This record gives sequence, C-alpha cells and structure tokens, in this order.
Amino acid sequence: MEIERKFTLKSLPDNLESYPSHHIEQVYLNYNPVVRARKQDDEYYLTYKGSGMMARDESNLPLNEVSYYHLREKADGSVISKRRYLIPLQHPGFKEGFPTPPADYSLTIELDVFDAPFAPLIMAEVEFGSKEAAEAFVPPAWFDKDVTYCKEYHNSYLALELHHAPEA
Repeated sequence: MEIERKFTLKSLPDNLESYPSHHIEQVYLNYNPVVRARKQDDEYYLTYKGSGMMARDESNLPLNEVSYYHLREKADGSVISKRRYLIPLQHPGFKEGFPTPPADYSLTIELDVFDAPFAPLIMAEVEFGSKEAAEAFVPPAWFDKDVTYCKEYHNSYLALELHHAPEA
C-alpha cells in the first residue's frame, strides 16, 4: 500500500544539490489501473498501482534494461524525466490530537524537479505509514498547495494528457 501526499512548493530548500538524488525516467503502459515502467539510475521496475489518489495498492517487479527499453517503445503519452532529491524531514509536524511520534521520528520528502516538457514543474511527495498520519501531517512552511487530490499533478495524467506542466 502506498500512502502519500503531494505538494507544490513556495521555494526550494537551501543546498538542494547536497541531498542524495536519483534520475528517474518513466513511461505508462496503462492508465486504469496504472502500469508504469521506470528507470531509476541503473535500476528498472514495472509498477502496478491500484485506484485511489492518496492511498492505493502498489506492486513493483524488477525489470532488466532490455525489457525496460522494449516497454518504453510501447508506452502511451510522454516520457517523464525528473531528478528526485531525498530530503530528510526531522520532527515532522502533525495536527493537534494526533499521537506524538518518537523523538527520532522522521519522514523523507521526495522532491521532483521535472525535465522538459514538464519543466519548470517541481513537486514534493511525502509517504506515510497510515492514512491517519497522512491526513494529520502539517507540511513545512516552504510547501505550497496540497495537490494530492488533483489528478493533473499525478505523473500518469501528466504523461497522457498534458505533455507539459500544469498551470499554477
């Protein structure tokens, strides 16, 4: 089960290049359900995602390079290419009434900087262990709009429908 929220940003964090990152390229073979082929650095995956916006089933299977490029040729829509930065979020905030996490609790912000034709789109995703935690999460001040339930910001929609970044 994948449980995540998506946000646009007001600003980028300082020293963005100091965080670990991956180059990701992905294509979509089906949209309902979502079937995606992804190249992340030198690793390749086939992913199935069930229905849903914030929470949905997700399964990953390994692919080899030849299989990825074979599937890439059969994909519908645009190829999505982006740089994903992994930014630790120490002591994340949660709404009042949500159980206080342990002192060493942290989350990871996956900050995606999209390449053309989707540039200058920049988006952050945060994954959670439960729907309750996702709903109680208070985003950092440098996050802007919560676009979790906006289909226009889901990669599968971008690839098939937009062929460019959504309007702000």
